[in-house]
Amino acid sequence: MSPTHSERRIAAQALRRLLGTLPAHTPGYLALADATRRCILDGSLPLHTRLPSERELAEVLGISRTTTSAAYERLRATGFLHTRRGSGSVTTIPQGRASGPASAGGAWSGQVDDRPGAPVDLTLAAPSAPTQLYGAAQRALEALPRHLTGTGYTFLGLPALRAALAERYTRRGTPTSPDEILVTTGAQQAIYLVMASYVGAGERVVVEHPAYPHAIAAVRGVGGRPVPVPVGPGGVDLDLLESTIRRSAPRLVHLTPDFHNPTGASLDPGARERLRELAARHRTPVVGDETLTDLALDGPAPACVLGRAPNPYLLTIGSASKSFWGGLRVGWVRARRDVVSRLGQERSRHDLSTGLLDQLVTLELLAQEDLVLAERRAALRTQREALLAALARELPWRVARPAGGLSTWIDLGAPLSSALAAIAPQHGVLVVPGTIFGVDGAFENRLRLPFSADVERIERGVASLASAWRALGPGARPGTPADATLLV
Repeated sequence: MSPTHSERRIAAQALRRLLGTLPAHTPGYLALADATRRCILDGSLPLHTRLPSERELAEVLGISRTTTSAAYERLRATGFLHTRRGSGSVTTIPQGRASGPASAGGAWSGQVDDRPGAPVDLTLAAPSAPTQLYGAAQRALEALPRHLTGTGYTFLGLPALRAALAERYTRRGTPTSPDEILVTTGAQQAIYLVMASYVGAGERVVVEHPAYPHAIAAVRGVGGRPVPVPVGPGGVDLDLLESTIRRSAPRLVHLTPDFHNPTGASLDPGARERLRELAARHRTPVVGDETLTDLALDGPAPACVLGRAPNPYLLTIGSASKSFWGGLRVGWVRARRDVVSRLGQERSRHDLSTGLLDQLVTLELLAQEDLVLAERRAALRTQREALLAALARELPWRVARPAGGLSTWIDLGAPLSSALAAIAPQHGVLVVPGTIFGVDGAFENRLRLPFSADVERIERGVASLASAWRALGPGARPGTPADATLLV
């Protein structure tokens, strides 16, 4: 689709940094076009971004304008650049690129099939139940009679659970009272409630790029317009985030500060402080999605992104699904009292309460979370190492080593993610293409692989992926497994 307007511009110096060193053995215009195309596909150069003029880029790169003109022409011819007279050249994606779950060839179902001979499902980044769950459920049932005299509705959440979550935030460095907590039916409802409360039809919402697919869906579900900002090794690009806020005046920013899904990147303490300052200075609400924060694998869990001082423009979302189990449909929002009240009113339009028994089980698990999370993290470390070892052994891809979370973000080296996802079921494995994590079809050269399954299933799944990759033909094999690069 050809864009009719540009959401942002990128300066020539900034583009030069993204492009990196161009290979000397390739004709200059091809090297420049290929590097720009790579940046568009991996999301570091967002779609609908206006590039510098040919003359400006030539001056900054120290090449001739003829070279930049030929590179831009090649990008236009291959569908990665759209130029309108008087409006400049804007990044785009070739028509026909898959950009949603359907591009997985119909394979993605969201359910694990354990029947003999069924494909290995590597679509879900979700852990199994902890060993402590059964005991927690028994204790919750024992506590249930004390709650049977009421209606069963806990409009803002079970008071004891709200108090426990408030204390948890306080221990993490963010003083919190129970009336600053809203319990929701999972993190997905929390995201939707925040979007519905802040965003009107046609209003912009900044999302990370790549992004959690359900966050993009939530923006569009309330009629909003997602505006992507790239995520790098250190988390969201704060320079570009600030320029996007100035230019686009979004109603809301949604980001994942810790172990970002899918890249695994986290904001360091300095970046967190800058994010808080940015939100306050521009008076732009920022919601930090902390559903993966507990799953730190190479060190302690980060402190809460909210910090110690109250900030009226910051709120966070949490969930029991990743820390404990997805079968517990319990999430929460931590925000100002008036925001919690507003979210509660919005929530009443959809449901009246999170299941009481689920809340009681979550309360029991929170009481022993140190033990639960220690076992969870140990299992995930083992599974992460199994996935990384299998990928290094079987495939020529560049694989990021995440410091936490549930998945790794892979550079395939070629725009074949949708094709791989489409044929993978024939080889015994289900994956989703990188494009579902992008806006308008980016990340065709990327793949997210979770390590939340057991080791045997991970190894079978990677072997099946290697078979599918070989079936794509010589263009899908730019090297050998020995050439695989582990990005630390």
